[in-house]
Amino acid sequence: MQYVSVVHHQITRWGMLHEGRVHLAATAPDHPATLLAALQDGRAADRTRILADARETPAVDEVELLAPIPRPPRNIICLGLNYAEHARESQQAKGQELALPEHPVVFTKATSSVTGPTADIPLDPRVTTQLDWEVELAVVIGTGGRHIPEDRALEHVFGYTVINDLSARDLQFQHKQFFLGKSLDGGCPMGPGITPADRVSDPHALRLWCDVNGERQQDGHTSDQVFRVADTIARLSAVMTLEPGDIIATGTPSGVGFAQQPPRFLQPGDVVECGVEGIGTLRNRIVAAA
Repeated sequence: MQYVSVVHHQITRWGMLHEGRVHLAATAPDHPATLLAALQDGRAADRTRILADARETPAVDEVELLAPIPRPPRNIICLGLNYAEHARESQQAKGQELALPEHPVVFTKATSSVTGPTADIPLDPRVTTQLDWEVELAVVIGTGGRHIPEDRALEHVFGYTVINDLSARDLQFQHKQFFLGKSLDGGCPMGPGITPADRVSDPHALRLWCDVNGERQQDGHTSDQVFRVADTIARLSAVMTLEPGDIIATGTPSGVGFAQQPPRFLQPGDVVECGVEGIGTLRNRIVAAA
């Protein structure tokens, strides 16, 4: 069972994906029109009510799946170098001293980068020739707060989804920071839905992987995270008030393209599949930008 946003009969809707059918949330002036609105006013938590009130239940192949929150309220919050082996491969590729980060490496991706779980990804060689893949488990905040204690942090999680943190490495390294290289339009495929937090017994007991053209590139496990979800939420909320609908991408395992010998980057025609165990799989094709 997952929360999803879809296009059905050319109208954007939201609802629950359950047993192969999308139970579309009821539409009425007093009902939230989007999943984000339902999450913010607390009504998304009542899954039983959403299923009971649904009057339309199209099959999943009769709708177009969008990112579950197509336009998040704020930039996607991301962690860099949050898997030990990825930190090592990145530092080795750059000729740096091998060391794990002592504090979370935090950056953001623009909200305009978010796209759907099967959307085509435009690649414009005038902007980047070094587009790289990064599969990530993402956390969706349900209950906001400031100074959230680590031992209560998972209570603030609404659910989990999958992100491909596509990265323009040439931009990322030229600008000495991550924002531009991480914020390409279409550079954040997300979905296919949000798995409720109570359906994930341990966010650090999940396998995650990335295939390019059917060839396994990344094969990791969330137990290898340097800074775990609860710790991350506590650290972030010490600085900023977290809000419902905030999305935190928790880092990627080893196997990214720029660290390979020779480096490998995505080209038009490539198909990238990113999956997290029990959460879902993204499948996006790279296409030449118009």
